[in-house]
Amino acid sequence: MTNNSNAKTVANHGVAWERAFGYVQAVQVKGTIYVSGQLSHDDDGKLIAPAELDANGRPVDFSRMEEQIRQTYVNAKKLLAKFGATLDDVVEETLYVLDVPSAFAAGSTVRKEMYATDMPQCASNLIGVSALAFAEQIVEIAFRAVIDKPVD
Repeated sequence: MTNNSNAKTVANHGVAWERAFGYVQAVQVKGTIYVSGQLSHDDDGKLIAPAELDANGRPVDFSRMEEQIRQTYVNAKKLLAKFGATLDDVVEETLYVLDVPSAFAAGSTVRKEMYATDMPQCASNLIGVSALAFAEQIVEIAFRAVIDKPVD
């Protein structure tokens, strides 16, 4: 984690695409933490539960949606922890998915598991998109969290 001169604190996972694309995974300004779209990778940046692709490089099914969503939440939790936050501090999440019906089914299970409640206390958006950063990726989730932090 690093602080910079304009009162932003940032955090990364240390994966290759952070430098390649030129972004940070999370930024805290005052008591708000903005978490960039997370995906299902391990600590080395290898995708977990990659979707099987067809000859055109498009996912052929979405049966690994639940696994991808679960690992995506795990990665978000790691980032939030760097700021002393948890999923309990999340006020909004946006799921970008390649297949809305499979994401709705998988997400309803995983979200309740990750937030440890049947009614997670955050606003949630589920948005269908035509593509994500990696061909094998079928979900990406961005978060906004608010924590108590004294004003500087």
